[in-house]
Amino acid sequence: MAFWVKTVFLFVNIITSAVRGRVEKELSPECRQFLYMGTPPTGVVHESLLFICQHYNKKPRYVTLYNTVDRVPVYSAYTFKRSDGEECVDVPWMYEPQLSTITDTDEMQPFPSGQMHMKFEDAQAVLEDYTNAIHYERGTLNPDEHQDELDDKASTYTLTNVVPMVPDFNNGVWYEQERIIRKRLNNYCRGTAYIVTGITTSGKMIHRQNMNRVAVPTYLWSAYCCVAYDHNTPYDERYKFPAYAHYGLNEKNNEVLEISVPQLKEFLKKTTFVGQNFQIFVNDCVPPAPGITK
Repeated sequence: MAFWVKTVFLFVNIITSAVRGRVEKELSPECRQFLYMGTPPTGVVHESLLFICQHYNKKPRYVTLYNTVDRVPVYSAYTFKRSDGEECVDVPWMYEPQLSTITDTDEMQPFPSGQMHMKFEDAQAVLEDYTNAIHYERGTLNPDEHQDELDDKASTYTLTNVVPMVPDFNNGVWYEQERIIRKRLNNYCRGTAYIVTGITTSGKMIHRQNMNRVAVPTYLWSAYCCVAYDHNTPYDERYKFPAYAHYGLNEKNNEVLEISVPQLKEFLKKTTFVGQNFQIFVNDCVPPAPGITK
């Protein structure tokens, strides 16, 4: 169902799928490495959602939960890599062959020319969807500034990691917040930082040839989890560990609000459709006390 009366945000643990390759009904161990405690966000099951283990140059890079009806990622989950924030250049935009009816590869590929798009555009966005979308641009959920190696950066340039964003928001406060998170984790995270960045939608769509093509996010949100951090971090930053979050309205002249992970959960429960068991990280990224085992 492409139109939702209420803003809908769907999470899934187990998805059934007819397509093969690395579009998965259950995440493989190699892709669970990008998730805190190997566990994806919990919520409700919906038939239009698929896990994509995003592969580039023969390696898994991150995980995306993708809505094949609204042709937009619900979230991308990745591990943060300490970096200087340099952006990748001259990388072609890519698509996901696994979402086509026939594929001989499980790796993202550069967009082909000609009518090849018709073979896979039913289940995912294509470059033409953004050509005349003058009010929106392609915004990545897993930004290349949060990666370090060239291949990791390049892997973020796939439309299965992209949502329509208002340019002033994407290049303004949202970009600035990504920079703030990068510097915070660079400086104070001493272990692996897990990040989940997602969206909410309300039925607004990008149209092409009088057809509903790509859902436009109402809100963008993000949360990180780093249990191994510098406990001598200055107080104004220390209380934002081991986990913190933020969200913003995808419109011009808006701000990004930093909040705790439990506060983000409650916000999403009120503005989207998720189950009461909804959580982004296991136990909100609060590690068990020493000596306590489950």
